[in-house]
Amino acid sequence: MSADYVRRLEQGRSHPSAGVVKAIARALQVRRADYERLCALAGYAAVSGQVPADLGPGALRLLERFPDTPMFVSDAAMNLIAVNSAFLALEHWSLTGGRWDWNVAWRTFCDPFDGFQQSQTDATDHQTILVTQLKNTLLRYPTDASLAELVDELRSRSRVFDTSWRTPRPVQAYESSATFLHPEGNPVALAGSLLAIPGDDLAALMLTATPGSADAARLAEVVSSASGPAVVKVGRSGPG
Repeated sequence: MSADYVRRLEQGRSHPSAGVVKAIARALQVRRADYERLCALAGYAAVSGQVPADLGPGALRLLERFPDTPMFVSDAAMNLIAVNSAFLALEHWSLTGGRWDWNVAWRTFCDPFDGFQQSQTDATDHQTILVTQLKNTLLRYPTDASLAELVDELRSRSRVFDTSWRTPRPVQAYESSATFLHPEGNPVALAGSLLAIPGDDLAALMLTATPGSADAARLAEVVSSASGPAVVKVGRSGPG
């Protein structure tokens, strides 16, 4: 690129091609999130095409530093890629052997958990968040075949998902509450807060109880029984 062409780009007098956007991002050594923002501003999809699923060091540290807080990390398609021991201690994520066993949206709309209950309001909020996340992800990764197949399956298998997909609702807050029915104890009411992990296009969900409440005491009791490694990578074949 000539200096004159770069000046025209900076002044908004020229529109870069997708290749030029990628070259600029490479020259500036920008992170993935910044590259995707450049692409969006220029009206292009990111070239890489696939939803990233690598557990970066930032996400790993987040899981390690909250050992008493149930937490998982998911990719942009809402597939769980790692959990901490506190999350496994809740014992609610049962496996069925299905292809999307570890996908939050699939388990919410098509294969719900027995040990997970929500009010209608919280369930609607939770569903709205998932639909919004998947819509945004499909815009960023339009060539990811697995993501497209997941969305197609959700739309064909779940009338609720398909309706929400066609007429999306605005997200009021990226959190909702649920009651977890632990098999060896009393129910525990927890609030789930979704946090973005910039740079890796991942998200973390933290489950917390109201401080000083009976639920906080029950959560502490459940988490105290956690064993095994602090962080466990998960996938379609189960923990390992």
